[in-house]
Amino acid sequence: MADLLTLFPPGSARDDDGMLTLGGCRADALAEEFGTPVLVVDEPALRARAREYRTELTARWPRSRVVFASKAFPATAVQRVMVEEGLGLDVAGGGEIITALKAGIDPALIVHHGNAKTDDEIALAVEHGVGLVVVDNANDVDRLEASGANVDVLVRVIPGVTADTHAHVLTGHEGSKFGLLPADAAPLIARIERSPRLRMRGLHVHVGSQILDVEPFADSVAPVAALGEFEVYDLGGGLGARYTYADHPPSVPEYLDALIGAAREHLPAEAEIIIEPGRSMVAANAATLYRVVTLKRQFVAVDGGMGDNLEVALFDQRFEAAIAGRLGGGERYTLVGRHCESGDVLVDGVELDAPRVGDLVAVPATGAYCHTMANNYNGNRRIPVVFAGAGEARAVVRRETWDDLLARDV
Repeated sequence: MADLLTLFPPGSARDDDGMLTLGGCRADALAEEFGTPVLVVDEPALRARAREYRTELTARWPRSRVVFASKAFPATAVQRVMVEEGLGLDVAGGGEIITALKAGIDPALIVHHGNAKTDDEIALAVEHGVGLVVVDNANDVDRLEASGANVDVLVRVIPGVTADTHAHVLTGHEGSKFGLLPADAAPLIARIERSPRLRMRGLHVHVGSQILDVEPFADSVAPVAALGEFEVYDLGGGLGARYTYADHPPSVPEYLDALIGAAREHLPAEAEIIIEPGRSMVAANAATLYRVVTLKRQFVAVDGGMGDNLEVALFDQRFEAAIAGRLGGGERYTLVGRHCESGDVLVDGVELDAPRVGDLVAVPATGAYCHTMANNYNGNRRIPVVFAGAGEARAVVRRETWDDLLARDV
């Protein structure tokens, strides 16, 4: 049980009767007030993580900034927390620009990504004065020049580093759809430097996501440095999160010791360094509560599933789970969702203590990519997001309604 609690947001505990508490709120009270499934974020823990990243990076490289990778959890309320804690925002599409602006970000602190930016997205970035646009290809340059605006850009470089992670979230290898190999980046950099409109500020690199060792991050710096000296080096994100008992990701200090150590060796001392944590910022600071609907043989089926958590189906991500009022122990079951797919499995083989219809099931580490990839499969209504802290809770994203499902019909 003690090991299980470490997978939930820091400060999570058991109440006197054994009920799980998140942000000081009982799981059963949260389910009663907001329904299930519900994604619960421990707001104080989220803020503490943002501050940890900011202070640890600044201590190692004063001319630096942390930019939250919004795609991990692009709820406006989450983006607003990052803004309030002094972070910038990394966006990967027009919708993330819109929510970032609503969250109160200074547009100059936005970094705009994408391997296939549309004319509309370029226009949106230009209209609102996005601070840095990461050029992924020559077509980006064509569109930016055609906008007629003066734009600060970074060029994304493939470092040729293959990290130990799922192939679907691997981005630093030579076969990546993102960025340019150094031999292709060099002439594009020269073109940008000749442009009357674009300002070549620096380079960007990213090796992937859910990376559980520090070497790939450090190894990605030298290939970028070989392209020359620039004002800005965006060294990306990708630090992994702890989803299971077997996961032991590096701490933020360990990660930054390796990354900034490589930066000191290879990059100009006067340059600005940007990092873009996403998953490691938010994953562990949230949990999802479900209600058991049916029991059959080894299957425990709940009222959510791949509609609110696609990580398992897409990336084979392993999660853990427990009955919220009886944490730890029990027999092994397959925890499945309610959607009409055999792949709708939340946890294949998890110990649950005497599950019964109506029980609450808590799944930790759902803060990254679950809200992002929520969907309406089988007419599913996307679930609410609730912020909890100091025993108080409030909805920051409401549950979808049946009317919402029909709203786009014409």
